[in-house]
Amino acid sequence: MKVLISGTAAAPGRPAPGCGCASCGRLAPGHRRPTEVTLTGGSVRLPLTGPLPPGHQVSTGPDGLTLITPGGERVLYAAPAASHDTPPPASTPSPDSHDAPPPDSRDAPPPADRYGERGAERVPARAEDGPAACDLVLIDVLDRPERLGDLRRRGVVGERTHVVAVDIDHRVPTEAELARRAALWGVRAVPDGTVLDTGEPVPGRTPRPRRTLLLGGTRSGKSAEAELRLAGEPEVLYIATGPSGGDDAEWTRRVQAHRDRRPAHWGTAETTDLAGLLRTAEVPMLIDGLGTWVAAVFDECDAWSGGDGRDAVTARCDELVAAWRQARAQVVAVSDEVGLGVVPATSSGRMFRDVLGRLNQRLALESEDVALVVAGRLLPLPI
Repeated sequence: MKVLISGTAAAPGRPAPGCGCASCGRLAPGHRRPTEVTLTGGSVRLPLTGPLPPGHQVSTGPDGLTLITPGGERVLYAAPAASHDTPPPASTPSPDSHDAPPPDSRDAPPPADRYGERGAERVPARAEDGPAACDLVLIDVLDRPERLGDLRRRGVVGERTHVVAVDIDHRVPTEAELARRAALWGVRAVPDGTVLDTGEPVPGRTPRPRRTLLLGGTRSGKSAEAELRLAGEPEVLYIATGPSGGDDAEWTRRVQAHRDRRPAHWGTAETTDLAGLLRTAEVPMLIDGLGTWVAAVFDECDAWSGGDGRDAVTARCDELVAAWRQARAQVVAVSDEVGLGVVPATSSGRMFRDVLGRLNQRLALESEDVALVVAGRLLPLPI
């Protein structure tokens, strides 16, 4: 099946006419036209604008609109969950901010005619035997990119599925950043006018580094970047190293906000046994973060006053570095860059800073990818 992708932007086009945001200001008018995709010999356009030719079937559900051609090709159009006619806030709140997430709409059905399917022949969704893999998925990947990971987990997106980004707008700051995210998620961000043949092999995904270390200060956006890195994966193990909160109501709210924000299909381990998980895990891991892990290890080893406890902390760090070196699955770890602030006023604070700083250096030496996140901007740190 050949597909003409005439436009790939959200409804106003990209840049959005009259928008004064920095993202739109970087582009010449008409850089991307509103999303329009033509398939099956020009007889069907998405979004749908009228009745389908005979033999085509359509259904809608939480994933979006599924179109089945007379030849059996399956196309999923996962349109945006909401309008993006207005620019985003000056800076998207990062997971470091622990703000409560917006209500989760992944299980809510789409509005009645978001996809323009009025008048089309309808077919019941495949509930009895699970979803079939699609030949083509057109997805607003900027809207909760973890949806793509869930589609992969459920088999809707398979190895032979072509995945194309549509409804692109100023939620991404630059075209270069769009290309970077698309490569991370295994999505094609094609220019307007691209002709795609779903019968051809799907381009291979860009090789991902096995070990990534992301450093940053408080509220820098480092956790958001870590989650972005793994959003397109079908399975992820999120490893939370911080305490549960106990009697601290404010901390408990922060922890709960973290839990609520994670994609529903991600697994979670709340533990300090990082070495054990690194040695045994077979799915991608996100460790958030190493600063709280060091603090917890200090507690477990009774090391805040120094003495023998400090030797025990050193042994735990040695064990972690050895396991990181031998990790079999992809792992992304978040850590605090502790060397940019004031000198701690207490000996225990200075000891914590020194231990975490040395651990960051050792893990960076054993990582394929290391980056610093500052004010939401990613700064790669090449060796």
